[in-house]
Amino acid sequence: MVSTSSGLRLYVDSTEEKDWQHYLPTGIFYGVTTNPKLLNQTGIGFTIDRLAKLAQTAFELGANEIHLQVWGCEMEQMLKIARELAGIDQRVMVKVPITPVGILCARKLIAEGSNVTMTAVHSAQQVLIAIALGANYAAPYLGRMTDCGLNGIEEVTSMGRIVAAMDSPLRLLVASIRQTADLKALAERGLNNFTLLPKIIDDLLENELTRQAVISFEEAVSK
Repeated sequence: MVSTSSGLRLYVDSTEEKDWQHYLPTGIFYGVTTNPKLLNQTGIGFTIDRLAKLAQTAFELGANEIHLQVWGCEMEQMLKIARELAGIDQRVMVKVPITPVGILCARKLIAEGSNVTMTAVHSAQQVLIAIALGANYAAPYLGRMTDCGLNGIEEVTSMGRIVAAMDSPLRLLVASIRQTADLKALAERGLNNFTLLPKIIDDLLENELTRQAVISFEEAVSK
């Protein structure tokens, strides 16, 4: 398991077991994150039994946490599913959209002692809601904010300042990262929780100059 003494937590944003098998053994990832779109793409489906098996696999491969998202538009349906997800394991973070219905659902979950991630955060003001609720995480969507014409880097930075100013234990788990340059920019500004798609992870792990240096070392050994 990766050390969190520095406060840094990186997550694999995938529902593919092969991705977890590839990246989790590196020891640099704290856990995995999922969302309904990823679950659809891999055909896992939306049943508690299947998600429980998915979570167990993640834990067996070394994940400290898995973030699983609720579904449903009506309060009672959302709350029922959320409770079932929370019941899988204490290491499950229940992702709840930061909508009026989601906020009501999250309030009940947190009061019951469940771990909650407020997701689909798109403005700094919404972080105040997550702090007031006592959520464990809030997940801002960096790329989507940028796509909509916002300055995503500045908006997420503002979120970080709010969390620091409130002296809140809330963790900002930045999602929808499209390039490693954004990861670097946010890390320089004090953000320290990121979930990364496999493509971004590969870009993070590989460096052409490092590769060339290793080749030169091996050539020196062979002479």
